[in-house]
Amino acid sequence: MRLASMMLAAAVAAAPLAATPAWAQQPAQQPAQQPTPGPSTTPLVTPPPAGAPASFAPLARRLLPSVVNIQTTQTIGGGNRAGRPDAPEVPQAPPGSPFEELFRDFMDRNRGGGARPGQPPRRAQSQGSGFIIDASGIIVTNNHVVDGADEINVVLHDNTILKAELVGVDTRTDLAVLRVKSETPLPVVPFGDSDRAEVGDWVLAIGNPLGFGGSVTSGIVSARGRNINAGPYDDFIQTDAAINRGNSGGPLFNLNGEVIGINTAIVSPSGGSIGIGFAIPSNLAKSIVAQLRDGGRVRRGWIGVNIQQVNEEIAESLSVPGGARGALVARADENGPAAKAGVQNGDVILRFNGQEVREMRNLPRIVAETAVGSEVPLTVWRGGREHELKITVAELPADQTAEAGNTPQPARPGAALELSGLGLRVSPINPELKERFSLRDNARGVVVTEVTPGSNAAERGITAGDLIVEVQQARVTTPAEVRDQLERLRKQNRPTALLLIENNQGQRFVPLRLRPAEGRSPG
Repeated sequence: MRLASMMLAAAVAAAPLAATPAWAQQPAQQPAQQPTPGPSTTPLVTPPPAGAPASFAPLARRLLPSVVNIQTTQTIGGGNRAGRPDAPEVPQAPPGSPFEELFRDFMDRNRGGGARPGQPPRRAQSQGSGFIIDASGIIVTNNHVVDGADEINVVLHDNTILKAELVGVDTRTDLAVLRVKSETPLPVVPFGDSDRAEVGDWVLAIGNPLGFGGSVTSGIVSARGRNINAGPYDDFIQTDAAINRGNSGGPLFNLNGEVIGINTAIVSPSGGSIGIGFAIPSNLAKSIVAQLRDGGRVRRGWIGVNIQQVNEEIAESLSVPGGARGALVARADENGPAAKAGVQNGDVILRFNGQEVREMRNLPRIVAETAVGSEVPLTVWRGGREHELKITVAELPADQTAEAGNTPQPARPGAALELSGLGLRVSPINPELKERFSLRDNARGVVVTEVTPGSNAAERGITAGDLIVEVQQARVTTPAEVRDQLERLRKQNRPTALLLIENNQGQRFVPLRLRPAEGRSPG
């Protein structure tokens, strides 16, 4: 296990917004003039850095009532592993030994169930944070704060406890919306524009860290656009404002008292804050929260492509202007919107709906935020030039795991070949290789039967059993076609060949450095 592990920061807190002028508009008190330090004189007050507020107190006082503590209760099953499927099995002690009973009792207690099968289940409680965005009782938090809860209660800043209804959740962005009923209007906080937050800007985090409700911490925006591999739409704000367990779902404020992020995760070797926390940007959350509030679910745009990162070698191989940028289409679903719009395998998507695709991970978020059913422009790089297409965005299917069926292709005759300079030996698909490598009945391409250890192909992760489907975006079905494509590229003095590789994980493009052929040998 790595020393620093990513963990969700289970959050809690309370905080409202009063209708008072922004504290930043109030004149800050100037530090009193201090005598020039002499041999026995030292300043009693150290002035804050230039541009920093003298105190966060006015802002915290205004915001605290709109931040809430979220308490959840979950029923844990009886003496089995249903409540905690990750719990370890009972150690096997010799029957009748004094350790057998000890192990069983200990493990049953730590599974969260009763000490014996059949005993009544128990109730597990946890806490998190949230914030009020509508005076009628609409509250935003993280999905992982309320996930699996049988009962959700919201504790206001004045310790009033209100039963909460779960309106909707979005697991892909870890957001949830709750509703409570209050006899009086609740204090609210507004969403701000997270795109305007710059690295170095002051921020405040309010929540219920480790059960200490109504806690306020300050820091700065440490970085933007962080990808922490939490989901397909990662675009986190990183902050050094202290965030601990119990802060999850709580707001990250700018100095205008606007929510620019929802505190979600931390990196920590111990579980405590080390100054590396992550918040979902408000501009990503706003549309999702609105959809959850209005319809209980999120509709996202979808175009039906599998994509991969464009690195420098791929950009060089495809002559992409401006170097490594865009998203390389490894596969376009033949029944998806992209294929219907004319997108082909090997295209590099440069722009979508007027937005630049700087790198692969930008595209899923841009597409997801595009209105379902809208027709938008799409720019791809293909064959050495840009192509402008029009694409109609569909709704992201609930299940994307199903692959579109391919028409079965008969095995092609041909001799096995050694692809000299690449460290690969390839063969046509035949029944023996289908059985040996568990290939699909409708598999297409050329089978890699051997990979030379230490070769460029081995370093790129190509293994025996992989299929070469295309060479430089030209489909291949026999080893001879692979060889001929490579020789053509060598004659053009191309430094790399772009291979479309397919295995049971899907398809991906792999750039391989070309070396002069040293001859070929038939198998």
